[in-house]
Amino acid sequence: MTTLGDRSSFERSADYVQSLARGLAVLRVFDRDHPSMSMAAIAARSGLSRAAARRLVLTLQHLGYVRVLGRDFTLSPRVLELGFGFLGSLNLTDLVQPLMEDLSRRVDESCSMAVLDDQSIVYVARVPIRKVMTVSLGVGARLPAYCSSMGRTLLAGLGDAQLNAWLKACKPIAHTEHTVTDLRQLRRLIEDVRAEGYAYVEQELELGLCSIAVPVRNREGHVAAALNIGMRFHEGARRRAVEALAPALRETASAIERCTPPDWLPAGSI
Repeated sequence: MTTLGDRSSFERSADYVQSLARGLAVLRVFDRDHPSMSMAAIAARSGLSRAAARRLVLTLQHLGYVRVLGRDFTLSPRVLELGFGFLGSLNLTDLVQPLMEDLSRRVDESCSMAVLDDQSIVYVARVPIRKVMTVSLGVGARLPAYCSSMGRTLLAGLGDAQLNAWLKACKPIAHTEHTVTDLRQLRRLIEDVRAEGYAYVEQELELGLCSIAVPVRNREGHVAAALNIGMRFHEGARRRAVEALAPALRETASAIERCTPPDWLPAGSI
């Protein structure tokens, strides 16, 4: 994982391609809440001038990654090539999906796997049993790392220096009355995950939702991904999660570790 200092230093070097970074910034401004935008909105959300945003949007349109929607612009399906190229290189469908499907059947709950991408987690595999969140989740979906069970599991796998840099950049907001936004408390929770080997999060991301996650390690023993089970909150949910679901998760995580190739996901790779 690149530290903030490393990023700043590299961005001042001759190897840094600013136009590429700006083009990717334009792609990232589109999300569930902003599926289509005017040129002015794209410029504002990306922090670019209108002239720079216009050149980038028109170039992305020419390449097929952006299309016109009335007076606005929106992403085209071609952007999926970028994500699915990464996922295809992991052979996740062949290697991981059957194991996750078996776990979901056994516990009768939804199961997901994610990796860390800066301040977010990104879903790389998912087996939904029932909808437990108002937000639609699928491969490529992103959630904040600080208040999700998979996020805290992945953060617990970082080295101290990496975690310090991550916390320094973290700007948590309260999604519910239960969301932990104090960084000192968040660090303590992450340290608890390191000690206990699992992360349990209850109604911090959305009311009525809780989840438990465990790490998935690569052949070097580093945390490469996180595997979780999400469920409706109910009295006794924590006890069930810790006593029944955590062992099932660990069993599946171990099976995934055994079947993945040696070069699978170096720690902190994305």
